[in-house]
Amino acid sequence: MSSSIDWALAERVAARIAGEEPFAASYHADRMADELQELTAVAQPRVESETGFTSQAGAARARVVGRLDWVRANLASYRRMLRPVLGRLEELDGPAAAVSGKVAGAELGALLGWMSTRVLGQYDLLVLEEEDPDDQDLVYYVGPNILGLEKRQSFPPGEFRLWVALHEVTHRTQFTGVPWLRPYFLGLVEQLVDAADPDPTRLFTAVGRVAEGIRTRTNPLDDGGIAALFATPEQRLTMDKVGGLMSLLEGHGDVVMDRAATDLVPSAPRFARVLRARRSEMNLATRLLQRVIGLEAKLAQYQQGEAFIAAVEDAGGPALLNRAFERSELLPSLAEIRDPDTWIRRVGAAVATA
Repeated sequence: MSSSIDWALAERVAARIAGEEPFAASYHADRMADELQELTAVAQPRVESETGFTSQAGAARARVVGRLDWVRANLASYRRMLRPVLGRLEELDGPAAAVSGKVAGAELGALLGWMSTRVLGQYDLLVLEEEDPDDQDLVYYVGPNILGLEKRQSFPPGEFRLWVALHEVTHRTQFTGVPWLRPYFLGLVEQLVDAADPDPTRLFTAVGRVAEGIRTRTNPLDDGGIAALFATPEQRLTMDKVGGLMSLLEGHGDVVMDRAATDLVPSAPRFARVLRARRSEMNLATRLLQRVIGLEAKLAQYQQGEAFIAAVEDAGGPALLNRAFERSELLPSLAEIRDPDTWIRRVGAAVATA
């Protein structure tokens, strides 16, 4: 029986695309791990004070990794998340399955390899009892990318690293300070995985969506890339829930980071401007890749999430916004993220009937 994804090929392709950051061997990297652990510890109480959430998982732990280490950590996460669907796909044996496994491995490797050159930090929210606790609940920092950006943009390292730490620790605090949030999010992921089906008729459905998009002058890739194109109606509903949640969390992460950094990171406005410009300075091929894989929709989550939070706080202050974190029923949908007044009215009605 062949594997439905050639994981070894994925890692080899990712390593080739990731390449080496010229500043990776810089002497500045020598004490980066210790410094980012210290800055992560500084960030946690600031974030908890700003959000009002207290982490139930203790002190945040930092791990500085290279690009390939980041790729390997994400490949491990994919393997854990995709176990149910991979088991079904591996029942499709034969030459076609072997070829598709290599294609899937090459595509996943290319995606992760490219992303490994861009990402600065990431919180690993998967926690599995059967795995080593030292390798879980980590705040990752991709050291070479942080170093390279600091050098090229003449960023003050201490300020920039604290700014990055504030953002990643905010995401950890969201998932460890709101008890129901992690299992709810992972439940949505499981719904998407469980609904995955190697049905060839999906191709005809996807073609129909492209045709409808052409007719209505809309882009069927805008709300999640090619994954949304092939999704069933049930999966699309779940993807909309995921999209609404991630827009809230990304917007909330940026807002909390900015507020927590007010007196600690004087250069924060410049950092934000440079990173926004970095996101937009893409050639046509890269923009197309972002749209196809759904990364463009991911980047839109930051902007839409911040606009949602601003509208909600204008209407009812932080207390109204925090209602979104009370229980899953009060989370905004993707449509409500884009039209905050509908969420404000719904939550107001929920309060009135409570």
